Amino acid sequence: MSAPGDGTSLKALSPAQAKKELARLAREIARHDRLYYQDSTPALADAEYDALRLRNEAIEARFSGLVRTDSPSHRVGAPVGEGFSKVTHTRPMLSLANAFEGADLEEFVGRVRRFLKLDPGQPVELVGEPKIDGLSASLRFEDGVFVRGATRGDGVMGEDITANLRTVRDIPARLAGPTPAVLEVRGEVYMSRAAFVALNARRDEAGEALFANPRNAAAGSLRQLDASVTASRQLHFFAYGWGETSDEPTGAYRDFLGQLEAWGFAVNPLAEPSADLAAALDLHARLLERRDSLDYDIDGVVYKIDRLDWQARLGQVSRAPRWAIAYKFPPEQARTLLKRIVIQVGRTGTLTPVAELEPVTVAGVTVSRATLHNEDEITRKDVRAGDTVIIQRAGDVIPQVVAADPKKRPAEAKPFEFPSACPECGSHAMRKEGEVAWRCTGGLVCPAQAVERLRYFVSRAAFDIEGLGDKQVAQFRGWGWIESPADIFRLEERDSARDPALAAREGWGEISAQNLFDAVRIRRRISLARFINALGIRMVGETIARLLARQYGAYDRFDATMRAAADGDGEAYIALVDIDGIGPKVVEMLVEFFAEPKNRAAVDDLAAQLTIEGFVAPASDSPLDGKTVVFTGSLERMARDEAKARALALGAKVSSSVSKKTDYVVAGADSGSKLKKAAELGLTVLTEDDWFALIEG
Repeated sequence: MSAPGDGTSLKALSPAQAKKELARLAREIARHDRLYYQDSTPALADAEYDALRLRNEAIEARFSGLVRTDSPSHRVGAPVGEGFSKVTHTRPMLSLANAFEGADLEEFVGRVRRFLKLDPGQPVELVGEPKIDGLSASLRFEDGVFVRGATRGDGVMGEDITANLRTVRDIPARLAGPTPAVLEVRGEVYMSRAAFVALNARRDEAGEALFANPRNAAAGSLRQLDASVTASRQLHFFAYGWGETSDEPTGAYRDFLGQLEAWGFAVNPLAEPSADLAAALDLHARLLERRDSLDYDIDGVVYKIDRLDWQARLGQVSRAPRWAIAYKFPPEQARTLLKRIVIQVGRTGTLTPVAELEPVTVAGVTVSRATLHNEDEITRKDVRAGDTVIIQRAGDVIPQVVAADPKKRPAEAKPFEFPSACPECGSHAMRKEGEVAWRCTGGLVCPAQAVERLRYFVSRAAFDIEGLGDKQVAQFRGWGWIESPADIFRLEERDSARDPALAAREGWGEISAQNLFDAVRIRRRISLARFINALGIRMVGETIARLLARQYGAYDRFDATMRAAADGDGEAYIALVDIDGIGPKVVEMLVEFFAEPKNRAAVDDLAAQLTIEGFVAPASDSPLDGKTVVFTGSLERMARDEAKARALALGAKVSSSVSKKTDYVVAGADSGSKLKKAAELGLTVLTEDDWFALIEG
């Protein structure tokens, strides 16, 4: 297969190329997740974003040993922004896996059958619902009264937008009939096409910037600090799921939708059950045909397993449930002029060609730039400045140049020649054999790389310092005020010695300078997970940082263990390798980072400026919360993957090896050396029946 990426087909990728491409995809998708979820200003529409995620997943499936710990397949949404208080979701708000053709939906059903060990003749019934192109929200009701509403955020923590959600007409203030004592209802906030057109007409008349599409308008409306503005935007809400509840739904999902209606919620009237795959595919075809006639935007069909007991057994992977999938509609395209090709230098020195386009609207969003990925991609498509090109969008990623129209090519158009020098610092640029990317060799002298490293440090996923964005980082770096992350926290104390001081500089003033110093001061207190992520260690993103913070609890213990592992302490190294979800490549990167004296000095310098808060686990009454579990042998009542998923969902740490820190060893048939070692260490060994008795109470 071929997909947007480095221009190399999946089958032709070498391991080295795959590793580089996965790194690029992780960065690209993370950046556009922030644009979509935090800023409500996606650079593209749904289909191209999905194409990048699809390529990422396909490469991971072929090169399973290269899966990154910060892989987009492990992540949901983006960290919450400023302006609203934070809400921790008791149950994570997950994303969905995607299907792009009928065969993908058929494979989804096949995976369900294999996971649940179903008989070949046993039917798998689905419920299909239009996938609304809006903003996910979670509503908490206590004794039937609406008490709090939140955005999805990064799936773990969202924004408290209760006041704004109270203005949405489809959200009842009090539920009808008997209700659970605690109930979280989840669904999608959206704006109708008619309301969108009317809103943009009002904004145009007032000389205000127009929204690109209804989804952006809905997201921007929900994140207003003045709820009266939200109330004027005529938002709607479709309910489709639940989070925390004191009375877990049972039976069929279709019946739960009926219960939502009985409580007073709007449920999409086009949702319908499908007895088999043929019926599910027919629903997709019918909704695709009706797509343009609806008064709200949809971009696919979400299929869910109808049996709720099966949903519970299937559980979830890191970012998505195993019991649901989104079958997306095909992307939309447009034609425009490619004015010129420019080179951007990334944080790691990669030179990326970008097409500057005559602005064109594709799927409701104006596009003026599109990535060309690399030299091979340009050559393969024979794209030149002056060409008329076909642009395709899919998701919130950078637009893709699908092809050029040679019939409309001007005579003077010449093939693009990749530069042999970095456009930022003039250093030699080179492309290694077996790789697709050109890279600047300037390293530390290249301003693009230095600035990008600092930009990541202050980004929302890391220290999230208000008022210190891309422009300010580049400015301070240019003045020589910030060379390392610790310098950020010395800005205020050194300001009085500078001539002129920050407040006297162009573009600054007393208030803006003091606001920045205050924002930096606030961030002197940081969680351990954010601190680890902000270090920028290769392959250590948000997910791995959270795992490490949970494992070690406090900064001193984390720092001492990392340095011990880097210094050859076998026990520390083995304990690190044994953390479930942290592979040998990640351990290699951690050891490499902490083995470098300059890195240690920089970390010490930074830590001395901060108060690093230890990891605090969410309150839980699970018998496995914080326990370390090892599975060995063959289980009869559920597959090994399902057993691990259940353990993780209950707050356990799942390890691959037995040690004195193991709390439970679950031993199935044909258990071997792990069971023997557990006996030698005097550990608690559970049979499969013991295991079910423990987790089911």
